[in-house]
This record gives sequence, C-alpha cells and structure tokens, in this order.
Amino acid sequence: MKVIRLRAGKDRSLLRRHPWVFQGSIEKGKADPGETVRVESAEGRFLCWASFSPSSMIRVRAWSFDEAERVDEAFFHGRIAAALALRQRLPIASNAQRLIHGEADGLPGLIVDRYDDTLVAQFLSAGTERWKSLIADQLLAATGLTRLYERSDSGVRQLEGLEPATGWLRGDGNTAVTIAEHEWKLSLDVAEGHKTGYYLDQRDNRKKFAELVRHYGCQSVLNCYSYTGGFSVAALAGGAQQVISVDSSAPALARATAHVALNGFDAERHQALDADVNQTLRDMLKEGRSFDAIVLDPPKFAPTAAHAERAARAYKDINRLGLKLLKPGGLLFTFSCSGGVGPELFHKIVAGAGLDAQVDGFILDRVGASPDHPQTICFPEGEYLKGLLILKR
Repeated sequence: MKVIRLRAGKDRSLLRRHPWVFQGSIEKGKADPGETVRVESAEGRFLCWASFSPSSMIRVRAWSFDEAERVDEAFFHGRIAAALALRQRLPIASNAQRLIHGEADGLPGLIVDRYDDTLVAQFLSAGTERWKSLIADQLLAATGLTRLYERSDSGVRQLEGLEPATGWLRGDGNTAVTIAEHEWKLSLDVAEGHKTGYYLDQRDNRKKFAELVRHYGCQSVLNCYSYTGGFSVAALAGGAQQVISVDSSAPALARATAHVALNGFDAERHQALDADVNQTLRDMLKEGRSFDAIVLDPPKFAPTAAHAERAARAYKDINRLGLKLLKPGGLLFTFSCSGGVGPELFHKIVAGAGLDAQVDGFILDRVGASPDHPQTICFPEGEYLKGLLILKR
C-alpha cells in the first residue's frame, strides 16, 4: 500500500473527519490516479484510507477513517447499502430521488440519481473512476434495476485529469423519462438535461412554493432561470393565474410549456419567455409591471470562494430588481447554489439588495436542498444550496 505523508500540522482537517486533503498539505508520496493510499500524519500516525488524484488540487479524498477497514468490493457494497437505507427512511413524495450524494454518503466524487426505472451516475473523481465498473454492478444489484446511464460530463472531471464520459453503462433504451413529484408530473431526458437530468434538490422547495402561492393567493408569478418550469408548475398548482417562465434556453422552455400541458393546466395561464433574466427584470421594471411572487433560482455564480465577490454583485443586482418588482405583501423565493457563497453571506447580499431597492421584508423561512441531498457535520461544503423566502413589507 502506497503511503501519503502530510506536512506537520496539516492533519487537523482529517482528524475532524473532513474528507479532503489539498496538494499543499502533502509532504511526500504519490500514486496512480484513483489508487487507494494510506494517509499518515507527519509523525507517521494513520489518518485514513483515501483515493489519490495526481491532477487535482484536492489531491486526496478519504474513503475511510477506520484503519481496520479495507477499500474493496465489500466496502462499496456497505456504503451503497447504507445510502439506500437512509433514503428508504426519508419521506420522499416522488419516484425520483438522489441515492448517493458524494462525500455525505462516504463516497467522494460519486453522484447517483434515480428517475423511475433508470439510474444516472456521475463519476467525478479519480477514485470513483477507478472503481466505476464495480460500482455500476453494485448499484444495479442493490436497486434491482437494469438501466444505468452515465453523465460524467461535469467540468469537475477535467480538474481530475479525466475526460468527459456519457452513455449507457448498463442496459440501454430511451433516455426520456417521466417522473411523479408530489401531485404533478415532470419529464426529462437523462442524456441532455442539466446535472443528471433534473434539479431534484429543489423538490421540497417547489412543494413549499405551491403551498404558499395558494395560502397568500398569489395570482401573478415570475419564475426566473426557470429551466424546465418546475417552480412554474408548482405556482399553477397553487392557483396562480398568470405565470411567466424566463430562461435563455429555448429547449428548456419548450419542456416547461409541455409540463403545463402534461399537468392539465390551461396554456393561457403560462408564458415562456426566451430572454436574458437580468435584462428582462430591468425591462419589466421600466414598464411598471409587478408580481405577487417571484422565484430567483440562478445558476452557480461562484463555484469557489475565490469567485464570491463577483458573484455577490450578480446576486445583489437580481435580488434588488426582484424586490422592486414585487407588490407589497408579495413573495420572493431567492436561491444561491454557489458553494463559494455561504448562508450568512447570501443573507447579507439579499439585505444589501433590499437597502438598494429601499424595501424591507420578513424572512418567512430559510431552506436548502431536499433531504436526499444530505449534509453532514464534518463536511460543511455540502451545504451548497441555500434559499430565503421573503414576504415584502
């Protein structure tokens, strides 16, 4: 077993069971991509078993902190079984859910979502790439399914020195899937959609939005960065009479329109607007328009903390415009999925937007990802999605 020796004082994160070791923390040692290594402190004390990635700034990802444990077939069987057991205990009102959530499930770099009878996996680290075939077989055995599609096309793989990889790993067939979420239906294509095909992390927030639209009697709703219209369907289900979905992707908007029909809503209640969100907000403000509820769910503005300052300006601008477009007593559901922007910073950004807009609001709720995207005590980076639900004064 190859050994990675850390510099003096660089063992603190592993002692706290944080699974990452960065390049600058390593004193000596190397291995092949994805190879399992023994990680030791500067004094030679065992810290963890981990996968090695010679191309990544995250040079080591911990598999296990138990010196007696071996990273083998039984190891992956146990981790997958534990992840599935957790999901079985969660109240998930859908036939689509996240089954494996990387570090939170003790499998760094592995994302697995289930969409009805189809599994979709992302192998985003050198370690999971090395064990890909075994993991694929064990996933199917554990779920009883026969179809597994790979969506390892995230830019994260390039940082690992890995080429993008997509296509059927096991089974084949149509990549279009229809899923049930709460009381409505949604469709996706696992070969083409964002991430693994859809944003399952917003499932519970869409349900909450539908309930609040109904409770507050919101008639007009603006859904910005709408993608395929999940929040738009939720708004219509909540009784909204006018819903506008704004996105810069025509195919996504076409699917949003299809979702309106799929769920039996009147097409006249929904408008799909292919446009830049920021410019649209400015234009609507000039036109004197206003809305009972607005959703701001933008893409990742800050992939790392280094991008936080630039991202803060972008978040502040759209939230300022959104708050100004809201009617008094209106609802703003605003999100950040940027790992480089923490909950406290996001709150400060939205507060600054309120000051610039000269409006105030009550924070009705703080939300995050659905529980099948778990966060752990030892890995705060897992809290990537954060949202504020604001009632404008």
